[in-house]
Amino acid sequence: MHKALLILMLWAGNALAEQPVLRFSVAESWSMPLIRIEQDQPVEGILFDLMQTLARETGTRAEYHVMARLRVQQAMDADEVDVRCHVTPAWFDNRFDKFLWSVPLLHQRDLLVGSPGQYAPTRLEQLPTQAVGTVLGYRYPALDALFDQGRLRREDSRNQVLVLQKLQAGRYRHAVSNEFSLLWFNRTLPPAQQLQALAVLEEQDLRCIVRNDPTVPTQAVLNALAHMKQSGQIERILQRYSTPPTRPVSAQTVTSSQILDR
Repeated sequence: MHKALLILMLWAGNALAEQPVLRFSVAESWSMPLIRIEQDQPVEGILFDLMQTLARETGTRAEYHVMARLRVQQAMDADEVDVRCHVTPAWFDNRFDKFLWSVPLLHQRDLLVGSPGQYAPTRLEQLPTQAVGTVLGYRYPALDALFDQGRLRREDSRNQVLVLQKLQAGRYRHAVSNEFSLLWFNRTLPPAQQLQALAVLEEQDLRCIVRNDPTVPTQAVLNALAHMKQSGQIERILQRYSTPPTRPVSAQTVTSSQILDR
């Protein structure tokens, strides 16, 4: 009996080893509900479930490379990763000749966030000169002009949850957060203590990029992602981590010259 079990375990191990590997980049700056990392490996979250499902759909074994966000581009250039998710072409100045874009997968909104009772200015230019909570390595085009003028200063943190924790602690009066993270952060707080979404700064349709190389099942990966989106699998992943909105957020995107919704 023990011998049969040992043979079965060896066979399963060999079968797993023979599976082609799909290497995913994971940014250390991600936090829940996008991803949770334990002992340098992701264990749950929207993006983890998406990647796990993609590997299963393509008959590959997911291999996760956790690294600083600013290191991801170097890993792509060095062919160290095959798939990078949670990105959009608008975030990059250069085109990727060695990578192909998937269909849009997730819709994300970047929000100007304030502490409870914070009053939204009529225009972004009316924000007082101050530090604003941001994530290291992230770009915020809607605020670029104010950063360049010195009207606003970035106060970078390693990930999004730290940005919101510092706002909650009063380190600054305003911060930028994606809507997923804000709702997740607020989910256990009583209404009077919840951080407020003051305005929508930007909206993006986020995708994955896949290395276009003979050693990677590129087209199979792109087809699987399109099927996951069309079949509702991605929406079901989002529902696992969804939480009721704490405050309605206007769908209007604002720039530095447009009126903010309160």
